[in-house]
Amino acid sequence: MSDPPDSLIADSLIAAARDAMAQAYAPYSHFSVGAAILGESGRIHAGANVENAAYPQGQCAEASAIGAMILAGDRTVREIAVMGGQAGDGRLCTPCGGCRQRLREFAKPDTPIHVCGPEGLRRTFTLEELLPHSFGPGNLDF
Repeated sequence: MSDPPDSLIADSLIAAARDAMAQAYAPYSHFSVGAAILGESGRIHAGANVENAAYPQGQCAEASAIGAMILAGDRTVREIAVMGGQAGDGRLCTPCGGCRQRLREFAKPDTPIHVCGPEGLRRTFTLEELLPHSFGPGNLDF
């Protein structure tokens, strides 16, 4: 586990993830998630989970935020905050396996991932801690 962040950037990411979580569309699971990415430009890109009655067609908050980042022209995740769950329950809402791999496409192994609940930061991991021995762009030498 990484040391807790003490930067204004982390605070801004957490606030953006909280705002995104409030906009989530989760009528089936009732489990709203928000994510906010700091791109290489210094801009913050947010996303929320969007469910669908045909369950596999939904989209995770992290995937939504990555899409917003790409659309804005950034290609590198410098830092991310993910927020989900109920205030005070202490459970971690870490990125799912698919989103860990999506993050690996645009982030380095030491990229901080701040896992938050509605009250704020619960724990910070690096991508390497959440996805050890990952397969990424560097594995493809074209």
